Amino acid sequence: MSANRERVYRGGAARATVWQSVGMRDRRERRSHLTAPRVPTVGIDIGGTKVMAGVVDADGKILETLRTETPDKSKSPKVVEDTIVELVLDLSERHDVHAVGIGAAGWVDADRSRVLFAPHLAWRDEPLRDRLSERLLVPVMVDNDANTAAWAEWRFGAGRGEADLVMITLGTGIGGAILEDGHVKRGRYGVAGEFGHMQVVPGGHRCACGNRGCWEQYSSGNALVREAREMAAADSPVAYGINERVGGNVRDITGPLITELAREGDPMCVELFQDIGQWLGVGIANLAAALDPSCFVIGGGVSAADDLLIAPARDAFRRTLTGRGYRPEARIAKAELGPEAGMVGAADLARLVARRFRRANRRRVERYERYGRTLGRQAAQP
Repeated sequence: MSANRERVYRGGAARATVWQSVGMRDRRERRSHLTAPRVPTVGIDIGGTKVMAGVVDADGKILETLRTETPDKSKSPKVVEDTIVELVLDLSERHDVHAVGIGAAGWVDADRSRVLFAPHLAWRDEPLRDRLSERLLVPVMVDNDANTAAWAEWRFGAGRGEADLVMITLGTGIGGAILEDGHVKRGRYGVAGEFGHMQVVPGGHRCACGNRGCWEQYSSGNALVREAREMAAADSPVAYGINERVGGNVRDITGPLITELAREGDPMCVELFQDIGQWLGVGIANLAAALDPSCFVIGGGVSAADDLLIAPARDAFRRTLTGRGYRPEARIAKAELGPEAGMVGAADLARLVARRFRRANRRRVERYERYGRTLGRQAAQP
């Protein structure tokens, strides 16, 4: 065991003490980031296909990242926890880690301690924060991955300067987050912003959440790949290009491959992006009618397609927006931080709990110093 990891474990008593107060909801989030300690923290982004961990400094700069595949959803929650612990301890070998932030693809409770439900993982009412803090012995913050991505874009990316922002993340599914005056709106039970599971087509495609016709079944990475594979499997003439690229093996069709072919001008792949872009624009127009933000930030892996996706989304948004022509239109911007946004946001939010640990740890050190001085005086007496 390295000296750094030994240091982390020796700090366990103080860190356990500070966790008595960490469970309280932080209602001062909108200003607290200004006074949070400028220390490195680890952010973890857990999606349907990958787990990404990174050390991030106070300016949002990534110092190091590690990636691994997400354990299959059929495996026990402990397997996912083991993966997270392994990544954090690996990073701790080379960095002084003060706290860990988790951005989880699922519903997180209002206290940001339990993952209530994760469609693409085996988490069901999982006490993730407490289990990880017991094993890592550092403060842990858990939030929805879209919330952490939105926080990162508001702090360091495309949402800087915006008072009211809505984040849409397009990955395996669709995630969402709402920021109002720099405050993440999590709702009474912590599950606000799950836009991907709004029903847009009654009786439509079955969703992993258990319902049919969810928005993410028509505008997400899964939707993109599903449509491409169906066309290729049917040996459609328009799928000639992609079938030739994968040698007829439909299972080799992936989102990045579709994006690559679309950029090369493949007609079917371009059309697929137009389709999911149209659905994206319709959904954004509905959200504008309900929330009226000044800016929509589009992130997630699928957003790497740039204007192949964003342009048709803007067109559909303008055609569908309620009161179009008589109201201001929200800005639609591509996220600037790319696939690392969720990880950066989780790390930055973790700095808020790192502050509590530093205060408790400082008091602990002061007590030890006073105790040492007392012992020194006693030893000096004849």
